Amino acid sequence: MICSFSSLRNKEVVNMRTGLKIGYVDDIEMDTQGANIVSLIVYGKPRAFGIMGRDEDIIIKCSDIELIGEDTILVKFNDSAVCTKNRTVKIENLLK
Repeated sequence: MICSFSSLRNKEVVNMRTGLKIGYVDDIEMDTQGANIVSLIVYGKPRAFGIMGRDEDIIIKCSDIELIGEDTILVKFNDSAVCTKNRTVKIENLLK
């Protein structure tokens, strides 16, 4: 199946282990040497309308993808898929 990035962005990601909707694909990680997609990235949900930053990003490896359907992407992963990058905004920085 050939799929463009713009069509991936319109598909909702659902975790098959928990049944929770994770969100929509926001970005991809790509191996430029082999021209392969390594993982899909779903940005964390905004806290307090984005004023308090975001939750952590979820990085889904391609090996965790079970099925790419017409409307959804079904994945199976544990909590280890949560990114360790800290993208939150501190209140002290907002008050300066």
